[in-house]
Amino acid sequence: MEIKTANQYIASFPENVQQMLQQLREAILQTAPNATEGISYAMPAYKLNGKPLVYFAGYKSHIGFYATPTGHEAFAPELAQYKQGKGSVQFPVNEPLPLDLIKRIVLFRVKENEANTSKSKKAKEEHIFDELSAPAQRALAEHNIVGVTQLSTFTEKEILSMHGIGKSSIPKIMALLNSHGLKFKG
Repeated sequence: MEIKTANQYIASFPENVQQMLQQLREAILQTAPNATEGISYAMPAYKLNGKPLVYFAGYKSHIGFYATPTGHEAFAPELAQYKQGKGSVQFPVNEPLPLDLIKRIVLFRVKENEANTSKSKKAKEEHIFDELSAPAQRALAEHNIVGVTQLSTFTEKEILSMHGIGKSSIPKIMALLNSHGLKFKG
């Protein structure tokens, strides 16, 4: 049977391992309530903002926890007592899970993920006018127009009156406005 959910995955282990996997799952979901749960690489996987957050896996003698290399690097001293690989740590099944540490690692990954998402969004916003000619981009910058919403506060005639914006720019500007559910003023 192909495993498609975390519940199915957890149920496939002996009861003692199931309990630990469920504890780990609950710790992740409590710390990252907006994360989406799925199966990736044949193990429970959690994503936030469409990007990987953490994974876990059960084994006969340990629980594998995967918080990408950065999640492990940031907590290296606290994880030093456990067997590790790049981006992975093994928690023995004969010891209690370090749930507080796991929650702190997940929280670190949440913050890292959100920061990366903000940077990515900002980078896209900074390049919003890339389809326009260089003179048109300069004209918008000279009028301190840095976003699509600002464009919608002008009439088409006002935009055309800006030095550097020609008639060939208008269809591109209109398409940009339309893609954001906006249009020229008036």
